[in-house]
Amino acid sequence: MSREPRVVAELGRPETPQETADRKAESSRVYRSSQTARNLIAALIATLIIVGVVIFGVPRGTPPEAEPIDVAAVAADVAAAEGRALIVPDAPADWRVNRAYIDRDDLSAWTVVYAPEVGFVRIAQGFDADPAWTTRVLGGADVDGTMTVDGIEWSVYAIDDPDRAGGITAAISTQVGDDTVLIYGVADDDLMAQAAASVSSSIDELRQESQ
Repeated sequence: MSREPRVVAELGRPETPQETADRKAESSRVYRSSQTARNLIAALIATLIIVGVVIFGVPRGTPPEAEPIDVAAVAADVAAAEGRALIVPDAPADWRVNRAYIDRDDLSAWTVVYAPEVGFVRIAQGFDADPAWTTRVLGGADVDGTMTVDGIEWSVYAIDDPDRAGGITAAISTQVGDDTVLIYGVADDDLMAQAAASVSSSIDELRQESQ
């Protein structure tokens, strides 16, 4: 005995074969869409968990502070390597030393870079510097006066165009035997005077040795 076709309530009659096929296809589509959404949500949750582990689970600490630079020790090593006496600045204790090295950009110059609370100061001893060395370093700036610190006379440069001078706003220089000591940076008159005072003893010693 054959079964009568099932009456679909929404239609009030049995489904046609095409309607049955369409209904099953739609059901399959809805099922697949729901599975895709679930997979996407699961993948997103897994990603968030991994990110959370990386951010909160990996131990991190602040990087260690750089070792302070011992200018006197570096100067001793450089002096031995270069075979010549060097100035050794005795800068204020609160001036951080950023670098102490031989700058060979133009000519060889023993250079120490300091970072006071404001600005910066570079103290350089140009080995056998020619008269135009300071002018080249300072972008063409010329001497515009003098100042005396601890009995040592310094030439003062007029920095009319800091951009042309590489951002430098102040500079002074003095001769020590065949070398030229140049102090320059972003600094006011007080900082320049302190920088000059920091090398007074070394300059006196080098001048006595060169006589």
